[in-house]
Amino acid sequence: MTERIFIGVAWPYADGPLHLGHIAGAYLPPDIFARYHRARGDEVLMVSGSDQHGTPITLKAEREGKKPEDVARRYHQQFLDSWRRLGITFDLFTTTGTANHARVAQQVFLTLLDKGYIYRATVSQPFCPNCRRFLTDRYINGTCPYCQVVGTRGDQCDNCGKPINPAELINPRCSFCGATPEFRDSEHFFLRLSAVEERLLGWVKQQTHWRQNVRNFTLRYLEGGLKDRAITRDIDWGVPVPLAGFESKRLYVWFEAVIGYLSATKEWAKAGGDEEGWRRFWQDDRSRSYYFIGKDNIIFHTVIWPAMLMGYGNMNLPYDVPANEFLTIEGRKLSTSHNWAVWLPDYLSRYEPDPLRYLLSISMPETSDANFSWAELVRRNNDELVATYGNLVHRVLTFTYRNFGEVPTPGEIDTLGQTVIESVQHTLDEVGGFLDNCHFREAIRAAMSLAQQANRYLDGKSPWKVIKEDRLAAATTLYVAIAVISGLKTALYPFLPFSSQKLHRLLGFGGSVEDEGWRSHFPPPGQKLPPPEPLFTKLDDDLINGEVSRLGQEYHS
Repeated sequence: MTERIFIGVAWPYADGPLHLGHIAGAYLPPDIFARYHRARGDEVLMVSGSDQHGTPITLKAEREGKKPEDVARRYHQQFLDSWRRLGITFDLFTTTGTANHARVAQQVFLTLLDKGYIYRATVSQPFCPNCRRFLTDRYINGTCPYCQVVGTRGDQCDNCGKPINPAELINPRCSFCGATPEFRDSEHFFLRLSAVEERLLGWVKQQTHWRQNVRNFTLRYLEGGLKDRAITRDIDWGVPVPLAGFESKRLYVWFEAVIGYLSATKEWAKAGGDEEGWRRFWQDDRSRSYYFIGKDNIIFHTVIWPAMLMGYGNMNLPYDVPANEFLTIEGRKLSTSHNWAVWLPDYLSRYEPDPLRYLLSISMPETSDANFSWAELVRRNNDELVATYGNLVHRVLTFTYRNFGEVPTPGEIDTLGQTVIESVQHTLDEVGGFLDNCHFREAIRAAMSLAQQANRYLDGKSPWKVIKEDRLAAATTLYVAIAVISGLKTALYPFLPFSSQKLHRLLGFGGSVEDEGWRSHFPPPGQKLPPPEPLFTKLDDDLINGEVSRLGQEYHS
């Protein structure tokens, strides 16, 4: 039975290039998940977009002397190029700067206001007398009131993950001039999180299929009690508050950005000619919603967004929020301010995408932090992609092409051969089971174990020796091996889409791997084979020191 799967992916701030921490944390996992479900024949919608209204964009614009929309537009185009080159297959990657998004965000705001989940209150807000403006989220920093980390910004602590109001910071300072702000009264709108606290807690306790770290972190946060949060700010960049008298205020980015999942779905539906098509993903309880995010965004997707959906009414709550932990670089915490990062556009300008996808998949930070190193990329590429999987494919296709020119007609397949062929469907079932539950590391390891099994089978049968005396026996062995590598291109397709499609072609197929479905599909005897080509390229060990030495240097995007 086919499923309907909604995949919401974290919205990156359009203030700088993507780095590998972004990819491992939030962007590669949903693409793997989406590719698998599409191949299964499920109805999949994967959406995201550039977050153009965060203060990181206004900070970047002020420092560059540009308009925020110009900065956002530049990086949005770069994101689109990166997705294409890395093979991230969004059904729609939009922005929070569209008229559609503003309209949907304002409609959600007004509905929650009408239902009593939003209220007005006068609060004391930090105001920098030197810069002469109110300070919101990243315009202010200080010490976290929960974990005491210095340098915490005014919207969320990166260390403990808790959302923060600027007034809660200890020893606050203006991010621009370092002055101590004074607090002035300002009227704002608040989301009444306290009204759904018990309902949220009961709902989260039922989500036993969530990753333990996500569920436990959310439960601890809820059990500490929810505070109502301001959802407007004194700034001129963002979605306007749709009420008279509040023309100088905007919806807070954390409030309106999550509404992007809904506004993007509506944009997608309208573009497809069915304006009501969004409802089957949001209001049909047979649909499942998955939100792929990084560790620092858990609470916004397991507490705040569900609270908004509960208040709005008649909307599907998240089925799963498979948030990943962090990625370190060469054993050190990733830091964009210190340029300790591997920038995705830079990587893709010099290397192929599949080796990176492979490394990040097989060491994905699902339950604990993972480390990226150039030495490990070279090792995994050379020892596993080239020597194990790539070598299997190349020696089978090279020998077959040279001696038969087509998929050979087998004789009687012995018990061992039958077992190997049966392993293809078993592997597809196993990989699919892991992917259904967002266990990406186990899934790709299961697929690679099939390649190892096929190598052992081929070595044991030695068709390059047997063919001199028994051509039919060699043909039978090669047929079995081709059947396995045909299964491997499917099992590894969600992870390695470029090499899987290349192998699809090298096996004599037309069309796409995805069109074949998630099943064992063997090329028929007699199918013509094109000249073989290597799937992967060996990487030189010399690149390791060169790439490591580039870390910490300023990257110009």
